[in-house]
Amino acid sequence: MNQIPANVADISSYRADFPALHQQVSGHPLVYLDNGASTQKPQAVIDAVSEFYQHDYSNVHRGIHTLSQRATDQFEAARETVREFINAGSDKEIIFTRGTTDAINLVAHSLVRSSFQAGDEVIVSMMEHHSNIVPWQILEQELGLKLRVIPINEHGEIIYDEFLKLLNPKTKLLAITQLSNALGSLTPLKQMIADAHAAGAKVLVDGAQAVAHTVVDVQALDCDFYAFSGHKLFAPTGVGVLYGKHQLLDAMPPYQGGGEMIKVVSFSGTTYNELPHKYEAGTPNIAGVIGLAAAIKYVNAIGIPAIQDYEHQLLGYATEQLLAIDGLHLIGTAQDKASILSFQIDGIHASDLGTLLDQQGVAIRVGHHCAMPVMEFFGVDATARASLAFYNTRDDIDALVKAINKAVSMLK
Repeated sequence: MNQIPANVADISSYRADFPALHQQVSGHPLVYLDNGASTQKPQAVIDAVSEFYQHDYSNVHRGIHTLSQRATDQFEAARETVREFINAGSDKEIIFTRGTTDAINLVAHSLVRSSFQAGDEVIVSMMEHHSNIVPWQILEQELGLKLRVIPINEHGEIIYDEFLKLLNPKTKLLAITQLSNALGSLTPLKQMIADAHAAGAKVLVDGAQAVAHTVVDVQALDCDFYAFSGHKLFAPTGVGVLYGKHQLLDAMPPYQGGGEMIKVVSFSGTTYNELPHKYEAGTPNIAGVIGLAAAIKYVNAIGIPAIQDYEHQLLGYATEQLLAIDGLHLIGTAQDKASILSFQIDGIHASDLGTLLDQQGVAIRVGHHCAMPVMEFFGVDATARASLAFYNTRDDIDALVKAINKAVSMLK
């Protein structure tokens, strides 16, 4: 298993487009395997943001001068780029946010606060990121909602029968990850959405980890909301997207008040703006949005299906190589996985391992990965996590294994 199969394109050559990957850390070539936390940026994204600041920078929507019009045109063109990328039916369904967390909180504090009642139930899974747990806990305390949790098995997979048992007439929302950031497990999303809808519930998908690794078609999924962040998709930080079905977004009240989200303001009353601007109060992250569009165009030029195939092969290779290390245990062994390898080594704390790997130029993430409930389920306080992107190679995996073996020899 030393070569990429002939029917899978070796797209790792695109790593040449990422300036940050071509440097040394502690005297070693950088091996960047922390893509689950944030991806590096291609030159095309860096150039798009730089070009905007050098030539076209201005605020959007409010000016009649040339620079404001250029900025507005690019900003709204980016909305259409996002719409096409996730196959939304209308660009009015694309809300720019600060990231996935902001998008989830928008739904929590707009849809839920305005229309849910005490005793209504929200379902999440055991493997959610804190961003998809805490907003519901806050509303559980404020509104008397009931938060229910889908259990997982020892492989880190949804126990589907238990999910079905949780659905009942009080279920108003299923808020579910598409790809676990701590385990790499892919959830059976399409079937879960169908079953939740059959029970009368709405569905919010946390696509933060998935959007760079799998094709997202919100109409095919039939999800009600889909949230993702730009920075995990090779775009700048501080920008994200909430997709929502038009009729839901149109009926929900604004999340925040301020400029842009209004048509008329007087002390006798305020008229809110139309979609999507109703949810975009204040000056947005204009450069971030333009960078997000550049990132999507860059990814589209490679093709998400090609990325998916390549990363699947790389994940298989990495799994095989890591399991050959004495005392290493993978946390999360679901059959349907993508991009994430979370592991522990007998007798070695993840933090010590991460520190020694960094000294060898290998960047991984250690800790609870903002998923403390899943750590508790597996009886650990932290794991080491290597997370892949299409610019990673088998040489990166070999360097990771070599660095782990050296660290183990130093710590034992």
